[in-house]
Amino acid sequence: MDFIDVSGASGATYRFRAWPDSRSHVPVAGNFVVIGETRFPVNVLVIGVTGDLSQARSAAGAKGGERVYTRLNVARATREAEHDDLVAHHSKARVVVETG
Repeated sequence: MDFIDVSGASGATYRFRAWPDSRSHVPVAGNFVVIGETRFPVNVLVIGVTGDLSQARSAAGAKGGERVYTRLNVARATREAEHDDLVAHHSKARVVVETG
């Protein structure tokens, strides 16, 4: 799956793109999630926000069978608001906040 939609507590849906395992990510700010093997319903294991998505994979600590998905958000206010909305809805997910 190249794209997934993840819902927040507000009812808004956020579209994330799969991070290919073999490539590095551009160093821009954004949000990320780690999804477990079960894709329907989406099993959100980690929700993160960072100033440098190229560091998200290591910050998330994704393991085999888990996939990292990213969402580019350069505006800090938008990035943080979306992160808070996702965290409020997915209370069992581990939360990662990176300032890099």
